[in-house]
Amino acid sequence: MNAVTTGARHRAARRPLSTLASAATASSVGRRTAVVAASSGLIVSMLGAMPANAAPVDHDTAKLNTVDLNALTTQARAALESAPSVTVAAEAGFTIESAAVAVTPAPEPEPVVERATQASSRSAARTANTTATTSTTEKAASVSVPASANGSAIVSIASRYVGVPYVYGGTTPDGFDCSGFTSYVFAQVGITLPRQSSAQGNVGTKVSRADAQPGDLIWTPGHISIYAGDNMQIDAPRPGKTIQFRQIWQSNPTFIRVA
Repeated sequence: MNAVTTGARHRAARRPLSTLASAATASSVGRRTAVVAASSGLIVSMLGAMPANAAPVDHDTAKLNTVDLNALTTQARAALESAPSVTVAAEAGFTIESAAVAVTPAPEPEPVVERATQASSRSAARTANTTATTSTTEKAASVSVPASANGSAIVSIASRYVGVPYVYGGTTPDGFDCSGFTSYVFAQVGITLPRQSSAQGNVGTKVSRADAQPGDLIWTPGHISIYAGDNMQIDAPRPGKTIQFRQIWQSNPTFIRVA
């Protein structure tokens, strides 16, 4: 009887992954991209080429960079074979360009003016105007009519407007010119005078200086005023001045009585 010797079957020792990875990349120049097929798709790991003068790879240390090529699908193998070879010089480096950043500070906020402050300012302005008006009125009221003019309604009315400014063409208490003032005053007693001083010089009756009475007109070319007695007159002199009592300065005035 012949003895048959049957060798015991043993599972072939599986080669380390590092060995398979080395075999897969031996046919290409440098390391190629290893493509790992996963259930969700392909995961690509770029492995740089080893410089010619680099030290041998420690496969135990490089286990994280190896894959089981037996698990690759046909699509993954095709991708691995077509992956470009990438080489990097040993002294290669990289730089990151960064643009300079200019910081412009935000403008200062505009100051906020409270409404109360604005209202207060307007109120103060109104108060100041009222005070000024009252002061002017009180000043006019306090002007004493020359004793020689007592009993003259014309001079009494005219004295109310002492301090009113001269305004060219003015005919109201906001401002008078010379003829505007005389025509306004005489109108208070019902006497209408022409508007221009030249025309007013031709009304009424001319009297001598010795016979002149308070309330008569005093006319000179280009100007007219009201006689206040005792060599005084009241008039609107000229721009920049106000209505006032003053001495008769005209050298040869004409006195006119208007009834």
